[in-house]
Amino acid sequence: MNFLSHLHLSYPDQEEMTGNFIGDYVKGKQYKNYPENISRGILLHRKIDEFTDNHPLQKRFKNYFREDYGLYAGIISDMLMDHFLAKNWEQYSTLSLNSFADLSYQILFDHFDDLPQRVQSFLPKMRRAGRLESYVSKEGIENAIHLMTRYTSLPDHTSEAMAVLSSNNKALESLFYDFYQDLIGFVEKQ
Repeated sequence: MNFLSHLHLSYPDQEEMTGNFIGDYVKGKQYKNYPENISRGILLHRKIDEFTDNHPLQKRFKNYFREDYGLYAGIISDMLMDHFLAKNWEQYSTLSLNSFADLSYQILFDHFDDLPQRVQSFLPKMRRAGRLESYVSKEGIENAIHLMTRYTSLPDHTSEAMAVLSSNNKALESLFYDFYQDLIGFVEKQ
């Protein structure tokens, strides 16, 4: 799962949301250096990632992108899961997507001093660009994927990913629905 999903799965606990958001940027036992609820969010992030990586529906989702992305197929899958979450947001939240995004940015800025430096550097740009709420459109998720290729080792096969999304939209969305229900159930037990 990507940023939007991690935030959603920790809502409404603000510190847990912060921890879940920064989970990829806190390595090893560094989580112990954070306040208790932020640490809990970091650990929840890791559990969500492990659950996601080992779930058969997520593996099926990833296979659509394996040819173009190889080992990076999981990154694209996570981002596109956020696209389907944003697209179907009203099924998962009583807040509008824009309201949730605004609230999430505010929470993260309220905990700015707790964020790793790398997150502090991209968060203002992310907010200005309206990245979380942009996931709702194909153009927004395409832009987010392309941005990842500029700042990470993700290969730039953005047009191929969008072509796979377009030609398999219904099948991918169906996999998302079933998987996300399982994921919500998993998180509720944590």
